[in-house]
Amino acid sequence: MKRRPWFVLIILGAFFIVVTACSTPSGQAPGRTASGDQAAGVYDIQEGFVDANGVLIYYKSIGHGTPLLILHGGPGASHDYFLPYLLPLARQNRLVFIDERGSGKSEKLEDTRAYTVENMVEDAEAVRQALQLGNIALLGHSCGGVLAQAYAFRYSQNLTHLILCSTFYSSSKMNEVFRRMMANMTPELRERIEKMEKAGLFGHGKEYEKRRYTSDYMIAAWGEGYFPYLYQSRPDPNYDPVS
Repeated sequence: MKRRPWFVLIILGAFFIVVTACSTPSGQAPGRTASGDQAAGVYDIQEGFVDANGVLIYYKSIGHGTPLLILHGGPGASHDYFLPYLLPLARQNRLVFIDERGSGKSEKLEDTRAYTVENMVEDAEAVRQALQLGNIALLGHSCGGVLAQAYAFRYSQNLTHLILCSTFYSSSKMNEVFRRMMANMTPELRERIEKMEKAGLFGHGKEYEKRRYTSDYMIAAWGEGYFPYLYQSRPDPNYDPVS
């Protein structure tokens, strides 16, 4: 059957509308609308450094919604171990991970006296201000929980929520835990650890090893000592205390 010209024009017009709707204008970033707003379901990663009173602090931000600032453990770890486990929170929160001073991608300091809880609290506050986060929820894990508590004492007016994970509120109470761990070790392991601590934990081995714990100490203290306490009846066969 011969098609009428008006029918052809309707088909061409519909095709033009579909193509226009599905195409991205030249120069428009993927995942964003023509107005520049972020498309639903797209989570861009923002990262950079904040100059916190002369120390460059690395941050990584992802997600939509209420800001959630996250402080990692250690000291000396980084934000990496939170990923990908906290990513589902990005659907309701703007997640802001930081590497604390001396850790991860943040600046390392020659003067070790500058590594204090008070200074690290100010680092977190500098990130909050620089990224214009306003009021935040604050999550601290392990030693990061100590920083989160100290932040809450100083800047409670900036917090909507305080979330503490596997942390401690007292150094003396934490030392009691360590003493119980030592008491449960075999006499041979306890003697080996005490001997290495008495000799000093730094300055041993090759030049590049002198500013960190020796592998023997990490294996003894973490692998043989802390491993059973941490995992108890559910050991992780892939656990590597050195890494």
